[in-house]
This record gives sequence, structure tokens and C-alpha cells, in this order.
Amino acid sequence: MRIPGGFPGDPGLGRVLAMLDSGGHRALIVGGAVRNAVLGQPIGDIDIATDARPERVVELAAAAGLKSIPTGIEHGTVTVVSGGIPFEITTFRRDVETDGRNATVAFSDRIEEDAARRDFTMNALYATASGEVLDPVGGWPDLRRRVLRFVGDPTARIREDYLRILRFFRFLAWYAQSSAPGTIEAISAEKSGLPRVSAERIGAEMRKLLAAPDPSPAMALMAETGVLALILPDADAADLAALVAAERASEAAPDWRRRLSLILPEGAAKPLRLSRSEATHLDALTKASTLSPAEAGFRYGVELGRDAALIRLARGEDLPADWPMQVHKGADSPLPVGAADLMPDLEGPALGRGLKAAEALWIGSGFSASRDVLIAAAKDAGGPTG
Repeated sequence: MRIPGGFPGDPGLGRVLAMLDSGGHRALIVGGAVRNAVLGQPIGDIDIATDARPERVVELAAAAGLKSIPTGIEHGTVTVVSGGIPFEITTFRRDVETDGRNATVAFSDRIEEDAARRDFTMNALYATASGEVLDPVGGWPDLRRRVLRFVGDPTARIREDYLRILRFFRFLAWYAQSSAPGTIEAISAEKSGLPRVSAERIGAEMRKLLAAPDPSPAMALMAETGVLALILPDADAADLAALVAAERASEAAPDWRRRLSLILPEGAAKPLRLSRSEATHLDALTKASTLSPAEAGFRYGVELGRDAALIRLARGEDLPADWPMQVHKGADSPLPVGAADLMPDLEGPALGRGLKAAEALWIGSGFSASRDVLIAAAKDAGGPTG
């Protein structure tokens, strides 16, 4: 078995592999890089598995003039920087004890033991620099048929680390078309262990899942198994497929924030521990989704205005056929009147009322009202209220 065209070459990677090989050790690319190379998809980080112990990796890196960082040396992982790129090098391992989230490991000399502790067969593929694939657990046929299968017994793999339930749905959305027999039953039976997973890890998995080209089938299955209700009790993914269709029709790239805003009511994303900027973005998107396309574009810009319109379409709302043009027009039409145009006639609260009135007239006129008309309306609205 070989990766079509061989494994993509990289001078930095080649230097790291040669460093281990010249030291008398096996050096194999493993996991996601191999999976994506087989599928012809973009390759991100490249992880390396070896029979060399961590201290030996550090020694070999120093001899080769490469920087090493003991990122997880107690678990067998050393990061080596080559050509400005970090490569995680991990010694073959086997699990000694697991508790549902963390594992006590022992180093091994056998690739079979290292593969047996991995989550899915498609992630347990190893490759040489020349592109030869080593498949200790049958991941090659599963990957070629796009079948997602736990390594060994699915219940045992889940009980080792309950985060694997969420990883299952993420990998199903990105890389698979079906799951192996017994997988869904095991997930349904073991989902009560999910509270052991931290909110940060749940949030990270949901971001990645919702960023998939089409996460709607995986999300529907997540809801069907009861997993979605456990991690996001207020979520409703029923309209997600319609949003994906609307995105494709408007050529909008996938965006997990847009999709999360659709499936969650306002304020319900707190369990995901979003950053302040992410929470602010979702809050603005929620508000924009209550406005016309033109006003949403005016108040929030093209990106949020477009996303708000897509969410409304997914929910079955009727929008004018030219809604994209309206969003752009709103975004390109700043209010031509400012506070300086109304002072000193209006000050304090009166100034605020005047600007608000001018803004409403500007939007209502289709961004065509003249400055004189806007100023007159603002001064009229900002006058005495009693």
C-alpha cells in the first residue's frame, strides 16, 4: 500500500526523519497527515512515531543541530523544530491504565501496541518518507471506503477517553460517510461519561465539527443519540442542512460561528467557554438576524449582514431575491450626518435622540435622504419632549 504520488516532501521533515533513521531508529509519519495524504486533502501538522525513547530524540536532535522542546516528554513526546516547522515526535506507547480522560502509558518498541491505543482505524495509519503505508489495525480499507471505525472494541475505546465520542462526530463530518456496525450503539450506551470532558475540550471539538463542509448529517446523528442534548441542552440542529444549502447557493465559506448561531438561542453558548471576541461576534449575529438585510449591512457590515440573512433563509423566512445587494448597499452607506452637524442646537440626550431619528430616516429612505432632510429630522426629534 502506498500513498498515491508518495508522501509530500518537505526538507524540514526529511531532516527529522533522517536524524532518527541515522541513529538506528524507526521513523514513521502517523495519524492525520497520513490520513489526509491518502484522501488527497490538505495536510496540517505532521506527527512522527518512533521506537527511540524521548531522551534519545533530544540527543539526536542536538547532534543534528536541531532545536528540541520537551513538550510532553513524560508521555513520550518531544517537539523538534526543523526548517522553522515544529514536528511532534512521540515514542511508541501502550496504555497501562486509563480513567476516562487521561492515560498512564509505557514506552514500547512495537508499532502494533502503539496503533492499538489510537482512537480510529483511519488515524492509525503509518507511513515512511517514500509513501509506503503500514496498517496494523485495518485502517486502509476503512479509509478508502470512508468508514469510521474505532480501533478494537468501541466501548473499550470510549471508556478510555470519553472525548472520543465527540471526536467520532467530528471525524464523521470531515472524513467518513458511514460508521462501523455497533459504533452508534456503543456511543449511545456510554454518553453518560461525557460530563468528565472539560468545557474547553467540548468547545474545541464543536468548533471543528461545525467548520466541516457539511456537518448536518453528523449533527443530526448527535441529536438522535442524545449526545447533543447532553453537551448543549438548548441546541436545535434541525435547520442546519438548510443553512448549508443556503451557504452553497451564495458561495459562502463554512463558518462555525454562523452555524452555532443558528442552532443555539441567544446566550446558550456559555457551556462552550467561548472567547470574548467569539461571544461578541455571536451576540452581534443574533441581533443582525432580527434586521432587514439592508439594516443588518448598515449596522454590522457585509460579513455579518450576509450571515444573518443566511440564517434567516435557513429558518424558512422570505427575503427579497436581491438581499445580497441590499446588504452591500447598507454596508456602503454610512450615515452622512454626525454629532457635529447637530451641535450646539442639540446636546446630551437630545443629541442622541436626534442621531437615532436621522439614522432611522436614512435606513427607511433606502439610504437616499439628503443631509438637509436628515438634519431637519434630527433637530425635530431632538427638540423638547414634554
